[in-house]
Amino acid sequence: MHIGLGLPIADPSTLPEWAVRAEAAGFATLGLLDRLVYDNPEPLVTLAVLAGRTTRIRLQTEVLVAPLREPALLAKQVATLDRMSGGRFVLGLGVGGRDDDHEASATDIRSRGRRMDEQLGLMRRLWAGDRFSDSCGPIGPSPTTPAGPELLFGGFQPAAIDRVGRWGGGFLAAAAPSWAGRLFDLARESWSSHGRYGSPRIVAQLNVVLGPQPVVDQARAAVLDYYEFSGRAGNMADGMLTTTDRIGSAISQFEDLGADEVMLYCYGTDPDQIDRLADAVL
Repeated sequence: MHIGLGLPIADPSTLPEWAVRAEAAGFATLGLLDRLVYDNPEPLVTLAVLAGRTTRIRLQTEVLVAPLREPALLAKQVATLDRMSGGRFVLGLGVGGRDDDHEASATDIRSRGRRMDEQLGLMRRLWAGDRFSDSCGPIGPSPTTPAGPELLFGGFQPAAIDRVGRWGGGFLAAAAPSWAGRLFDLARESWSSHGRYGSPRIVAQLNVVLGPQPVVDQARAAVLDYYEFSGRAGNMADGMLTTTDRIGSAISQFEDLGADEVMLYCYGTDPDQIDRLADAVL
């Protein structure tokens, strides 16, 4: 099973160092979250910078809130990053659930699921080289494969998870091992019901921090702030794993459930966490 590293968002200027150190330590993937109305770096721009500082490690959005974006331009940005990273980019997608993000992007939160499905249909056509319309030509560059980069879908409801099989992507589960198993099953059921060969890639997430108490306190404060809107910020902070034993146990539980990769999300900005985590789990 692969282990990836979710990047902290508080200080974008440190992320090139995180990327270089994570690749050297042996992590498989770099993940980056997406929000609009928040003090976080834009993920496609950031991962493009990190692609230029690395050579092997995968670059993954977790998840890009697609309905906030215009689909033709998004298709071009994604294909460009895919090509320039040598096919290392993985497009994790979700519909988002923040009213303020949709207000700022002038999009309707009530139609976000339908909008993302329409976006995917158009992007897949454009990546394959089709014309945008009868009166408008193709939009390049071509991605490394005609179907575009690997897709991952985040979500909790059956309709959201069914995109895994419908669009031929993997599943990204932001859930604790205690209740992630049913979500994994739904993703596999979607895959088989749509006649897909093999099985979907399953990626799990854990919020973690390793280090002295000031590092733990900073990470906890960041989690509380990020999830403040949800009404469950305290639960998210309390669920953050802060010891090697707890992190190792959770990874083992995900492995038993059949996860292909676990992403360890860091909210503290201390880059020495990379080496601490590598020593603990790699």
